[in-house]
Amino acid sequence: MDQVSLVIILLAALLIPLIMAKFKINSLPTAVMEIIVGIVIGPSVFNFVNTSDLISQLSTIGVIVLLFLSGLEIDFSLFKKRRTALTPLEQKNAVNTPKYSPVRLSVYAYSTIIVLSLLLAAAFKVSGLFSDFWLAAILFGTISLGIVIAALKEQELLSKAFGQTILLISVFGELVPMMGLTLYASVYGSNSQSLWLLLLILAVAALLLLRFKPFFRFYQNINKSTTQLDIRLAFFLIVTMVTVAESVGAENILGAFVAGIVLKLLNPSETTRERLDAIGYGFFIPIFFITTGVDLNLRTLLTSGKTLLLIPLFFLAYMVAKIGGYWVLKLRFKQANALAGTALTATTMTMVLAVLRVAKSMKTITSDQSGAFLLAALLTCVISPLIFNKFYSAEKEDLVKTAVHFIGANLSTVPVAQQLRKGWYDVSMYTNHPENYQTYHAQVPVTLMENFTAQDLQDHGVFDTDILVLGHIDAERNYELAKAAKAYGVRRIIVRFGDRNVLNEHEDELRELGVEVYNTPEANITLLRALIESPSTLLLLNDTENSIYEVRVLNHLYTDVQIKNLQFAQDITISQVIRNRKLIAPNGNTTIMYGDRLIFTGNKQTAAQIRQALATAN
Repeated sequence: MDQVSLVIILLAALLIPLIMAKFKINSLPTAVMEIIVGIVIGPSVFNFVNTSDLISQLSTIGVIVLLFLSGLEIDFSLFKKRRTALTPLEQKNAVNTPKYSPVRLSVYAYSTIIVLSLLLAAAFKVSGLFSDFWLAAILFGTISLGIVIAALKEQELLSKAFGQTILLISVFGELVPMMGLTLYASVYGSNSQSLWLLLLILAVAALLLLRFKPFFRFYQNINKSTTQLDIRLAFFLIVTMVTVAESVGAENILGAFVAGIVLKLLNPSETTRERLDAIGYGFFIPIFFITTGVDLNLRTLLTSGKTLLLIPLFFLAYMVAKIGGYWVLKLRFKQANALAGTALTATTMTMVLAVLRVAKSMKTITSDQSGAFLLAALLTCVISPLIFNKFYSAEKEDLVKTAVHFIGANLSTVPVAQQLRKGWYDVSMYTNHPENYQTYHAQVPVTLMENFTAQDLQDHGVFDTDILVLGHIDAERNYELAKAAKAYGVRRIIVRFGDRNVLNEHEDELRELGVEVYNTPEANITLLRALIESPSTLLLLNDTENSIYEVRVLNHLYTDVQIKNLQFAQDITISQVIRNRKLIAPNGNTTIMYGDRLIFTGNKQTAAQIRQALATAN
């Protein structure tokens, strides 16, 4: 009978995404559908499946893997200090003040969630509806990081300020309740150890991090399909941290969560993460979600009048606890998006399931109360994404063009600037030659500056740009300014050297800094050779309708997809794929991988949009 129930669960896990795709059910997360299907095939409706020891064990592994992958989702780079200076383009468009960074907004927003969660928990305790103050506060403060990430990915928002802010709020919505649950279990649990022993979890995590830090630097050289060293390391981390957590009286989910953080800090490759996702979401995690639905016996729950009352009250508490974030998000984002973001952070499921599992094992909550909390969480996962998708629209700052600043206005730079202005670029030029200013200022935006020192350029906001092109006739000046701009933090710097002798002296240093350099005579020689060897090159260069593009693929919507199956495959021609610094001659069956650099040609109007789509990180 155990095997039959497992077969039914696995069949349901297989059919759910197929049915959702068939009927275009995009508004509900897959996890929510899995719980609903679990309710249908469980004792609540058809009673096809009953949980057994085998299924319970697989479900426990599922929640452990789920929390491990949640820890792996945390983007710690968001906490790093960033430049807050406005670019000239942002100043022109009056973008909201940059003092409200994603980190600051998320801290403010989650602080309001903590306060409201405590107040709501106190209200439930005073009213007698739910007496466990700390457990209620922990539950009301949870946010489902996995569901939030999925919603942000669908809107391609993870690389934008709005998406980063909501993501960080959700990270706090898992980290803080996780720590709260650990303290709660340590204080009120029957098998709890001394609180100071919890520090051993962090000590072991730090030891593993230091021990395996060099691992991903060399494993690819010895890794092969029969070893899968990165996956073996991942499961070693999971088992080790879960064992340590249980040994000191903490919960296994805390160990799994910390293991995910450790692996994240080890900087695994995107391929490693995709394989871990495949193992987790392909087998263990669906069993956990479906089993959760099976364990919910609605026939029993809905016969209790108090439970029927608690479900809408808990749902309102989940939503109200997050409402303070609306006024915080309004500090930087428009009202509709503040509402959309607040609704999305009200989504809660993953941590609720984990907390309820712990509380039931500690016998601090009844089955009816646990069911009410879970059904209310289920409602948030249905309603919150609908509100988010209804109200969200692109922020003004997300529509800003790529800023390109040229230092030096001459015959080499002005024609390029004129052409770029017709595309998705905001171009500014700077010169210290009055005659050049008089010649070109009517054709392109040129600013005349008396001095071209690094400090002067910085003070005038010249370094606040996405791309800096150093096209001054003075090669030594270009060299010095390139170093200064790199130290300031300019993302892309392109330097022109007309004198090969100067380039020879500085080329290695600049390339190590990540500066792109080119020599004008050599570029002309290369072009002439290309015309001789490939006469069609001239047709392409003179073609006013088509152009050559290069883009790094950061959009997961277009990864692990064969070229022939790309939705815009008929609009562009991919001539080269650069992967791990190796050139690949592509064909229709070539699979695009995350991080690939594509060199392609296409119509200037559509190709530019395709390039932007491929490069949008999500």
